[in-house]
Amino acid sequence: MGNTVRLTAAQAMVRWLSVQMTDQGDRFIDGIWAIFGHGNVAGIGEALHAHRDVFPTWRGQNEQTMAHAAIAYAKTHGRKRAMAVTTSIGPGATNLVTAAALAHVNRLPVLFIPGDIFASRAPDPVLQQIEDFDDATVSANDCFRPVVRYFDRISRPEHILTALPRALRVMTDPANCGPVCLAFCQDTQAEAYDYPVEFFTPKVWHIRRPEPDQRELEAAIAAIRAAKHPLIVAGGGVIYSGAEATLLDFARKHNIPLVESQAGKGAVDWEEPLHYGSPGVTGTGCGNALAAKADLVIGVGTRFQDFTTGSWTVFSAPGRKLLSINIHGYDAAKRGSQGLVGDAKVCLEKISAALGGHRFADPDAAVRKDWFATTDALMAAPGSNTLPTDAQVIGAVQRQTGKQSVVICAAGTMPGALHVLWRAAQGGYHMEYGYSCMGYEIAGAMGIKMAQPQKDVICMVGDGSYMMANSELATAVMMGIPFTVVLTDNRGYGCINRLQKATGGAPFNNLLDDSYHVNPADIDFVAHAGSMGAIAKKADSIAELEAMMAEAKTATRPTVIVIDTDPMPGTGAGGTWWEVAVPEVSDRKEVNEARKGYESATKAQWLVN
Repeated sequence: MGNTVRLTAAQAMVRWLSVQMTDQGDRFIDGIWAIFGHGNVAGIGEALHAHRDVFPTWRGQNEQTMAHAAIAYAKTHGRKRAMAVTTSIGPGATNLVTAAALAHVNRLPVLFIPGDIFASRAPDPVLQQIEDFDDATVSANDCFRPVVRYFDRISRPEHILTALPRALRVMTDPANCGPVCLAFCQDTQAEAYDYPVEFFTPKVWHIRRPEPDQRELEAAIAAIRAAKHPLIVAGGGVIYSGAEATLLDFARKHNIPLVESQAGKGAVDWEEPLHYGSPGVTGTGCGNALAAKADLVIGVGTRFQDFTTGSWTVFSAPGRKLLSINIHGYDAAKRGSQGLVGDAKVCLEKISAALGGHRFADPDAAVRKDWFATTDALMAAPGSNTLPTDAQVIGAVQRQTGKQSVVICAAGTMPGALHVLWRAAQGGYHMEYGYSCMGYEIAGAMGIKMAQPQKDVICMVGDGSYMMANSELATAVMMGIPFTVVLTDNRGYGCINRLQKATGGAPFNNLLDDSYHVNPADIDFVAHAGSMGAIAKKADSIAELEAMMAEAKTATRPTVIVIDTDPMPGTGAGGTWWEVAVPEVSDRKEVNEARKGYESATKAQWLVN
């Protein structure tokens, strides 16, 4: 037939993906990460090989971490571009579930294409097949259903005619953006079908900017006019909307101070006088001072996570109100907020135009100045023969970075310390703190560098997260993707050890020396990183760390710098209460005392849902 082309389902999928474009002329799905097995090597693998010159395939070392690289790539591109990931059935597929949850929580697009069981069922049960004794339609891939935005099972070759456009619709939808799973039956991958030629016509996907409802807009304007001490909380939605400059103009025009969530940090350069850092559990002292005084909290693109709100205690002014500007009604309505549903950039522009010359009184600049003086002291180099703190390591790294640097982290001590202390240039901060997934860091650094090769990418990771997932370091070496890893070795899970003690518990099972072992832990991180081909060094002091950081900037492969740190001190400044339930009864007097503090703090929570 002249208007059809005969292809396998896998060939058709790859061909279609290769012509889905952005309005900037790039592929929206920029390529695919693949680990092959019996569930995808013959079908999808053959198709990818045939299209390797127009649709890149990269090989990772672990299914979860290569997905992390894809997620970091999409986040760095502000959700304007993405990657796909394919695996075999069984453990290869289920290894993606954690990454899918991470992408779902962070509202980030990634296309998961795990192999699935035979649609024919002829050879059942196949190797690695999960059999549900009561439901023959279930496979291991049904694990994806709660952690993706769209799920489909491709069990006939013509299914891709509808499944693929639906997948891209979700991934390019600013409100419902998130991961997609297309579970691809392995026999279906190899089946041929006469596909309409027009199905492969290149398509440009435009990411729309929804306008706000006029009534909600007028109510938002009235709420701001009525406020005396408003405070902006900038979230990740500011960045995904491309509203950074608009937000800054809005704040300056109306003289409204701002703070940034973990996802929103880097939307505005830290040197902006109206920038007061961060709120909540990992909040700056000056930011939390404004949060306590604010009578109107204006959330822009934030989901008001518990760290941002201090478990709903930090915005504590009597009678204070919430105004939530968000692309999704679900987030806009949280905690009794007055919602304004729409694109952040559009909403801010319309509100600002209506407010005209309306301005608020100057915020207290002295608390901001005092905060920086306090943190300068915390981040200064320690004296000789002193084990450095995380704050002092951050100070050293900060002194070796510029406006073209991006710092990345995800879990452990460093996320809180960086949120409080790191002085981020606009676009210079990448934190995965929605899911706070240990093991995201190194793969994420690789994904950032792939998206922005001109940037100086610095991965801050603790020894615990490094031990969780480090194998993509070898991938970055092989692919020639340079970035710097600063590995702080505090001999265990230092932040959870501090939390354990703060809630009255005895040090137990967090630091290596407090865990069950027969032989003392003696991990040589330098030798390990070096064995994968990275440039690996041990810094014995803050001065050595700074010198090694400077050298790493010219490297053509990853550099890992290991430095021992003190696991006991926290950030040293800022922060507020975070709700972690303390046992109501215990044999430990420390737990009973901590319970009293817990009960007292919960009385300050704002419980409207």
